[in-house]
Amino acid sequence: MIEAIRAIFQVNLGVKKSERVLVFTDKLSKREDLAPEDITRRERLRDIALLTAEIGRNLSKEIIFLEYPATGSHGKEPPRRLWECAFGKRTVDALKKAELLSPIIRKKASAQALKDAEKIVLRFKAQAVDAVVALSNYSTSHTTFRDFLTRLCGTRYASMPLFDASMLEGAMNVDWKTLAKRTKEIAGVVNKAIAIEIRTPNGTHISFSTKGRKAHADTGILTKKGSFGNLPAGEVYLAPLEGTANGRLVLEWAPTRKLSSPVTLTVKDGYVTQVAGDEPFVPHLQRKLLERKENRNIAELGIGTNENATRPDNILESEKILGTVHIALGDNSSFGGRVKTPFHQDFVFFKPTVVLIDRKGIKTELMRDGKLQYSE
Repeated sequence: MIEAIRAIFQVNLGVKKSERVLVFTDKLSKREDLAPEDITRRERLRDIALLTAEIGRNLSKEIIFLEYPATGSHGKEPPRRLWECAFGKRTVDALKKAELLSPIIRKKASAQALKDAEKIVLRFKAQAVDAVVALSNYSTSHTTFRDFLTRLCGTRYASMPLFDASMLEGAMNVDWKTLAKRTKEIAGVVNKAIAIEIRTPNGTHISFSTKGRKAHADTGILTKKGSFGNLPAGEVYLAPLEGTANGRLVLEWAPTRKLSSPVTLTVKDGYVTQVAGDEPFVPHLQRKLLERKENRNIAELGIGTNENATRPDNILESEKILGTVHIALGDNSSFGGRVKTPFHQDFVFFKPTVVLIDRKGIKTELMRDGKLQYSE
């Protein structure tokens, strides 16, 4: 485990002895009502974060470690304390003085406010940390916090929500060059399409436009300035064009468990319009989707590319499984979309058939029943 964690610093992030690294996690909130197994998993995640910070002290100039109360939702902005650790106190004080930090954290900032905030962050960007190992339970990937760090400050960012120690021997134990090559090739093929259709054996059928949207490759190699990705890595992802998704999603897996019975989402003109099923997960999902209309947005298509990813019961790993796709609801503002909301939730689908449609209307199968249809 120690050697695998060292590799996160040395191989994936390429941390130098002269650099400052932020490691953070989130602790159980009093508002969370969790099953005993979820509490145990969260405690293990905290232990991994503490061990990661300790190992990093010998590999960098400075390790900054922070543990903060869980936000309760993927895609929600982290608290001010984490912003201070990442960007520096002068940056946060300037954002507060300009009355910009609070609306950003609440995801209520206007386009002009975000532009004004960017100017402040750029002015003090030298104070930002060089790299981040994000080991919070709730993902910070789809946040302005992460976007400002990577895009404006050049910080390298490894996002590892829901991480589990077993991943160090499984999905993290890959040939990174081979994984990067495969992932970039698939992204190149997807970028030739302007629309995508997906079907699965369980009844899922959805289509949407990808005009003007770029497919990104999550390769796990985060050594370049401003790099961002998940660890474990291995996916191609993009933001479907808002308002164009139509069809039906049949869920068989929640983020951390198999559902006792399928849950069906009806999608019309880019939004989930109905959630149907008898599973206990249904009322929880309905509550989240009722909080904001934007939470119902079809936010992301992801295509798994990691041959060593196998676990279906943890979305961080399951969405990387070679031969799967995942579709997310909610925020897509950090990777090419236009929807900002403090919610982003992925769902994985097995044995998909993925059809790409180009500008001439020609259809090409990228995947059939979970098998890639092109030679690597």
